[in-house]
Amino acid sequence: MLRMGACLIGLLAAVPAMAGEMTAEEARRFVIGKTFSYNCFEGTRGQGRVHADGSVVGSIQFQGSGKVRYAALPANTLQVKGGSVCASMRGLPIEPCFNLTKIDDHSFRGAISGLGFAYCEFTRRTVRASASGNDSGQPLGLRPSLASSSN
Repeated sequence: MLRMGACLIGLLAAVPAMAGEMTAEEARRFVIGKTFSYNCFEGTRGQGRVHADGSVVGSIQFQGSGKVRYAALPANTLQVKGGSVCASMRGLPIEPCFNLTKIDDHSFRGAISGLGFAYCEFTRRTVRASASGNDSGQPLGLRPSLASSSN
């Protein structure tokens, strides 16, 4: 649970004008509503999105093997406390906070404060909405059997 929280919490990072450590407010502006993929120091990986209420949804694969799991953390999981981004998760004996460092315009590193070796790198993903593979620009139509299901 700690690894999942640490990885997904780093999603609250932002990109200021220059590379380097980011403030919690810069992080908030950069990440809210955007999708990021992440890779962590011990192999855990996935993708996720942070919402304005501090909730997180996405996927996680622990240590890079096994099943990819859906993860949803509730509102107020991510919080700004004293200028830091921290995680409040039920069952954790501590409330970890994170150092957020810009790598480039689309990626950052989130490390647990005081444990620089425990980090995840996040890269913003461009998400395309195409459920049917219909890239023609034409609207999707319902099959007749679905359109007449009011019987």
